Amino acid sequence: MNLRTRLAARVADIAPFHVMEVQTAARALEAAGRSVVHMEIGEPDFPTPQPVLDAARAALSDGGIYYTSALGLPELRAAIARHYGERYGVDVSPERVVVTAGSSAALLLVMALLVNRDEQVLMADPGYPCNRTFVRTLEGEPVGIPVDADSRYQLTAGLVESRWTPRTRAVLVASPSNPTGTTMPRDELARIAAFVADRGRQLVVDEIYLGLSYDLAPGARPASALALSDDLFVVSSFSKYFNMTGWRLGWLVAPERHVRDLEKLAQNLYISPPALSQRAALACFEPATIALLETRREAFRERRDLLVPALRELGFGVPVMPTGGFFVYADVSRFATDGVAFCRDVLERVGVAITPGVDFGTHRADRHVRFAYTIARGKIEDGISRLSSYLRGRGAP
Repeated sequence: MNLRTRLAARVADIAPFHVMEVQTAARALEAAGRSVVHMEIGEPDFPTPQPVLDAARAALSDGGIYYTSALGLPELRAAIARHYGERYGVDVSPERVVVTAGSSAALLLVMALLVNRDEQVLMADPGYPCNRTFVRTLEGEPVGIPVDADSRYQLTAGLVESRWTPRTRAVLVASPSNPTGTTMPRDELARIAAFVADRGRQLVVDEIYLGLSYDLAPGARPASALALSDDLFVVSSFSKYFNMTGWRLGWLVAPERHVRDLEKLAQNLYISPPALSQRAALACFEPATIALLETRREAFRERRDLLVPALRELGFGVPVMPTGGFFVYADVSRFATDGVAFCRDVLERVGVAITPGVDFGTHRADRHVRFAYTIARGKIEDGISRLSSYLRGRGAP
């Protein structure tokens, strides 16, 4: 008997995460003695801030590493709520904050809360691939809506309305987004929120990269969707801005009436977020830590300002400047019609690891790749030089 016939049907519908396969191939080349410039993984190269490490060591010395509430440590929930007031000017009650085992767990909790079999969740194409998987795993239907540079690769209220059906249960947006690094205009987000609310459905906003926002007016703050309404879900993370990827810690801000049900789901799905990570994360909001993280945010902006013009000069299509996160979504149709083959060839010939666009959807995905500027300037310059050599070798103008 074919073992595959014993598997749940959803497994066949879930595509591999290509970026991880690129990383595996890149590591194999390095193991064979090759030099590789890693621009594939969305992981900051900066280490966890020292105050966070110190807090973790103190927690270990105290020995109090036990289960916490499924909602998270009360003091961490309060610290996250204060952070919204101090950084984004939004009043958030700690009772609405749910600390999670990574932002992936937060997204999974929301989908488990909202989505029934065959109900639809609208999202942008291109977009973060795991969002589709979360919906499919719960027997819902992810609906990717094609977006292009004319809407900054973001959904609009008009696009949402055009794809709305009686089966639509929620709309998921990401601002800033992965893979494009673009931010949704505040007025457009407000229109989407109003449209969804008028139909009695839910808006879920991925703000994982909100702390890494660039090009703001002097004195301006990044805009959280929580300023628009208390009746939506916002997902965030300690991984990106706070440089805590391996600690697997995130959070969710939810309408207060849903917190009890989210708690029940968390209790059953993963018991509680990791206690050590939570105790360490309390140090994220100390002034010294924020000051360090702000210097790192500026470093990311400088890397963007190095990489994007260089890619454009080489002939990559980057019609919209990223305004957050650390990704560039680039059109390679000038060089290739198969983005997967292009990424494989670039890695094998010149040792530059980048992610094919097929990871992020189906809309013109084979013509795109994603670059991550999560490496030092010198390495970015090396990667640009290698790409230049590669393209000259192919006879590109």
